[in-house]
Amino acid sequence: MSPKKVERFFATLQAANPHPETELVYSNPFELLAAVLLSAQATDVGVNKATGPLFKVASTPAQMLALGEEGLMGYIKTIGLYKTKAKHLIETCRILVERHGGEIPRDREALEALPGVGRKTANVVLNVAFGEPTMAVDTHIFRVANRTGLAPGKTPLAVELSLLKRVPKAYRVHAHHWLILHGRYVCQARKPRCGACQVADCCDYPDKTTAI
Repeated sequence: MSPKKVERFFATLQAANPHPETELVYSNPFELLAAVLLSAQATDVGVNKATGPLFKVASTPAQMLALGEEGLMGYIKTIGLYKTKAKHLIETCRILVERHGGEIPRDREALEALPGVGRKTANVVLNVAFGEPTMAVDTHIFRVANRTGLAPGKTPLAVELSLLKRVPKAYRVHAHHWLILHGRYVCQARKPRCGACQVADCCDYPDKTTAI
């Protein structure tokens, strides 16, 4: 995708959705971190159903730590891999309380040192909670970046680094949300909805469909 097409691609997505937001429901940086940690191999809808009741009783690391693993599992047992996630989240809460005063660090290295928090989760927290221009490359972004020719790469990290180079500065803060939503609802995995795509004229995908 040429630089001119990249500019038009994001300008079009911005015009359609000027202020994109995560579909995870949260009210503070800790809840966001917990929700993203729980969302691995799960849908945002499924996570929100579980975290709604959970966050009413535990909206801080200290409160969640007080629940313990067993108590936490009672709230998240509908989410895949809930036992492992409960273990990671409780240990993360312990570290946040003991090392960070119960606050979420605004530092990639500190975030990635938390159990269950990888680069993608750290990028989401840095972007959504703190407004950093990061690219959290999930399966949707990886697919869209490669399929459209926007930022091809063989690994999520390669795509992330390519996006940081190719996405114009003015669009970087919101870019990962636009790409996730585009991949989730339009540029879908099995059959992209090219007939309903607002940026089809920017896309280099050779096998466009007529699906709406």
